[in-house]
Amino acid sequence: MSKLLEQLRKEAKSCRACPLWENATQTVFGAGDEHAKVMLVGEQPGDEEDRKGLPFVGPAGRLLDRALEAAGIDREHIYVTNAVKHFKWELRGKRRLHKTPAQREIDACRQWLEGEIAAIRPRVIGCLGATAARAILGPDFRVSKMRGKFVKSRYAPFVFATLHPSALLRLREAEEREAAFAQLVKDLGLIKSALARVDA
Repeated sequence: MSKLLEQLRKEAKSCRACPLWENATQTVFGAGDEHAKVMLVGEQPGDEEDRKGLPFVGPAGRLLDRALEAAGIDREHIYVTNAVKHFKWELRGKRRLHKTPAQREIDACRQWLEGEIAAIRPRVIGCLGATAARAILGPDFRVSKMRGKFVKSRYAPFVFATLHPSALLRLREAEEREAAFAQLVKDLGLIKSALARVDA
């Protein structure tokens, strides 16, 4: 691991920039290829990620793996992280259910996300969901209007946004889920087209 990334990971473990650390098991930092040309940014760790300390290892992560495979992209060669590094949740019965991070929590974690981007220096960034898109592309960005298109950003030459895989898990109709999955795969295909231009 690069010294910068290692230092960031170490410092993030004791982050107290917002109150989310109080109810989280641990900081969940990014993981993957530190020389990756591609970085995927999600919203925040979920219940399983909070317990294991790794991003995208729960149900949404497994769905993302399927979508990446269908798009012909090897997760081994990308770096995955979240805009917010602690799990924000509320108790329903015995289950810890996800709560959407507030803008101030996204802002508090910006130092870690920007640090990861500076250390990895990706050529392509994929924003998974509205929170990630707001963190990278600003509070006025709307995934519903701009998904699946390259957008200008200071963070990387090629940046796009798509739905977070967890959104697909909430769809009840099988037909709707299949259509949304196909769209996610199509959006993730932007990674290959961007890399072809980078390597040209």
